[in-house]
This record gives sequence, structure tokens and C-alpha cells, in this order.
Amino acid sequence: MARIAGITLPPEKRIEIGLTYIFGIGRSKSARILEEAKIDKNKKVKVLTEDEVNKIRQIIEKREKIEGDLRKEVSTHIKRLVDIGCYRGMRHKRRLPLRGQRTRTNARTRKGPHGHSIRKIKAPSS
Repeated sequence: MARIAGITLPPEKRIEIGLTYIFGIGRSKSARILEEAKIDKNKKVKVLTEDEVNKIRQIIEKREKIEGDLRKEVSTHIKRLVDIGCYRGMRHKRRLPLRGQRTRTNARTRKGPHGHSIRKIKAPSS
């Protein structure tokens, strides 16, 4: 069982994919880390030796900003945009798409479920 940066990597996955479970590491960073550590990217996580896990851990700690630190940095960047009142900050504040997407339709992920109220059925008058 490999634990890196407080995240337990899934044992059945290839190490290249397993590393992407850590916030801040994608496929390209994962490949770069494994290349530097000289570990085959097709190896399963459960097959890794303790030495290999430590090598990966050291490279990540030395080079990358991940998990809590990265989340904190991203949230401070967003807070700064909101505070200065720029366009992107206002879009964050209103929970709308930031990058020019249309909002008349297809913005459900950002806007949440439809705001339709349930129609009241009139009771038959007697």
C-alpha cells in the first residue's frame, strides 16, 4: 500500500495513473516524475518497492506544490480576483462560467439545477 502526500494510491492501477489521484499531479507531471525516478510507468502500484515509493515521494516533496498547499494557493488567487472586483472575480462571486461559455443554455454544472417550481394542480371545484 503506497501512501504519498497523505493519499493512498489505488493498488490495482498503473503507477502513472495512480499518481494522478494526488491533487496537483496530472498525467504529464506523473510521467515526468516517474522518468526522473527511473521507474517503469506501466508498473502496478502494489508491485512498487518501498525504495521506489520513497524516491517518488522525495521528488514530489522537492519539486511539486500539491494537495493542501496548492488548494490554499488556488483559493487565495480566487479570493484576490473577487476582492479586486475584476470580471473573473465577479463571475466567481455569481457562480457563473468564467471563460466565455454561453449561459443561456448548457451552464447547469456551474448554475445548479433548474429553478422551475413545481406546478400546483388545481383541485376540482365542487
